[in-house]
Amino acid sequence: MTFREAKIEDIKQIQVVRNSVKENMLSNPDLVTDEDCEEFLFERGKGWVCEIEDQIVGFAIADLKENNIWALFVHPEFEGIGIGSKLQNIMLDWYFENGKENVWLGTAPNTRAEKFY
Repeated sequence: MTFREAKIEDIKQIQVVRNSVKENMLSNPDLVTDEDCEEFLFERGKGWVCEIEDQIVGFAIADLKENNIWALFVHPEFEGIGIGSKLQNIMLDWYFENGKENVWLGTAPNTRAEKFY
């Protein structure tokens, strides 16, 4: 397993992971575009990926602008082996190192966000 910062060329594989999940599925995969991913990865915050044999199997993205976790997903075939926990730790360490004191997590559009940390 390799954990690293996300690059622009990772977006296609990030979308594959996002659209493979069984929980918090998108009703319409077109709701989250490649352009959305690029904006959150490089303008609003930062993201990280986990790779196994050159395949992205999980990713996390923090949004500094809105103080939230925009995404944290692991491909269902790779759940339960610590990928999500490691991505969360990397992401939150970076987030709080950037002077943030609180972070929010929402699980669906138009729902009240829950305080995460």
